[in-house]
Amino acid sequence: MTSSALGRDFRLLWSAAVSSRFGDALRTPALALLAATVTRDPRIIAAVTVAGQLPPLLFGLLGGVYADRWDRRRTMALVDGVRAAVVAALAVVVALNRVSVLVLLVAAFLLASLGTLFDSASFALLPALVPADALPLANGRLQAGSAVAGGFLGAPAAGVLFAVAPALPFALDAVTFAAAALLVLALSPAPAISPGTVRRRGSVWSEIVEGLRWLRAHRTLWRVTVLAAASNLAISGIMAVLVLYALDVLRVPPAGYGLFAAAAIVGGVAGALGAGRLAAWLGTVPALRAVLAVETVALTGFALARHPVSGGVALAVFAAGTVVWNSLGASYGQRQVPSELLGRVGAAQRMVGLLTAPLGAALAGLAAAAYGTAPVAGAAAGTFALVTLAAWRSLRPAAPAVLTSSRAG
Repeated sequence: MTSSALGRDFRLLWSAAVSSRFGDALRTPALALLAATVTRDPRIIAAVTVAGQLPPLLFGLLGGVYADRWDRRRTMALVDGVRAAVVAALAVVVALNRVSVLVLLVAAFLLASLGTLFDSASFALLPALVPADALPLANGRLQAGSAVAGGFLGAPAAGVLFAVAPALPFALDAVTFAAAALLVLALSPAPAISPGTVRRRGSVWSEIVEGLRWLRAHRTLWRVTVLAAASNLAISGIMAVLVLYALDVLRVPPAGYGLFAAAAIVGGVAGALGAGRLAAWLGTVPALRAVLAVETVALTGFALARHPVSGGVALAVFAAGTVVWNSLGASYGQRQVPSELLGRVGAAQRMVGLLTAPLGAALAGLAAAAYGTAPVAGAAAGTFALVTLAAWRSLRPAAPAVLTSSRAG
C-alpha cells in the first residue's frame, strides 16, 4: 500500500503533526537558551527541564481517560489552540523582557501537561482515519515527517532564530500550533454514536483501572509494553552520555558532533519509511522480534567502535531500528485495542515505558562518573541482548484477550 492510499484525513493529520513537531523543535532548545539567560544556576535550569518531563508521569493516565471520553478531533484542536495561546503569551513576555524563572517553569509544565492529552487523543484517532492494514505505514510516515521537521529543520533553526530575537522561536511555535489546530478541525467529523451503544461512564479512577487491566490481560501487547520499557532503560542510558562517548571514545571533533548526531536522524527517517514494508513482509510481531535483534547487533557495534564513521553508522542503524519498533508497536496496539479504550491503553503503555527512562539515565550517569562512558555502551548492548532473547522466547502473535470494555479485568 502506498502513502496515497492513506487518504485525505491522514494527510491532514500528518500535516498537523509535522507542523507541531517543527514548532516543538524550535521551542525546546530556545527554552533552554532562555533559561540560561535568566540564570546560570544549573539546578534551576535542570528544574525547567524536569518541569517539562513530569506531566506525562503525573497526568498521562488521566489524559487517556479524557481522550476516550471526549471527541478526539475536537480535543486535539482545542489543546493545540490553548498551546498556541500559551506560547504566544510567552513570546510577548520574552519580547517585553519580563521573563522570570517562575514563568519558564509554568510554561514548561503547562505545555507538557496539555501534550499528554493531545498524545492520547492522537494515538486513539489514527485507527479511525486509515485502514487497519495501513497502520504500520501511517505510523512510519508520521515518524518520518516528525523527524525531518524536528531534526533537520526545527532544531538547526532554533539557535539562529533565538540569536536574531529571543521571542522569535516562541512566536513561530505559536503559529505552528494554530496551524495544527486548524488542520485537525478540517478532519472528517466522527460518525454519530447511536443511543443504544453509549456506554455508561464510571469514575475517572475506575476508567484508568479499566485501561490498565485490559492491557495487562492482553498477553502479547503487555509483553510488547514490558520489552519497550526494558529497551528504554538502555536507550535513555546511552543517550544520557552520548555526547561524552562521542567526544572521548569515538574521537568525534567538537565541530563535527552535529554531523555525527545527524546520523541518528537519518537512520530514524530511513526506519520510519521502511516500517510499513517490513511489517507487510514479516508480519508485525515477527518484525518486532527481528528489529530487536538488529538493534542489538548495531548497539554492540557501537560499543566496540573507536572511530567516528563506524560509530555513526552503528548509531544510524540503531536509530532506524528504534523508530521501526515504535511504529510497529504503536500499530499493533491500535489494531488490537477496542476504540473506546485506545486512549487509556495507549496512555498506560507510554506510562510503563516512561518509568524506566529516568532510571536508565541516572544509572548511566553514575556508571560513567565511576568507570567512564565506554562501559555504559557495553552495558546498554548487554541489556538489549537480554531483551532480544526474552522477545524471541516469549513474543508470539496471540489472539486478543477475550475482553470487552465492560468486562475488562
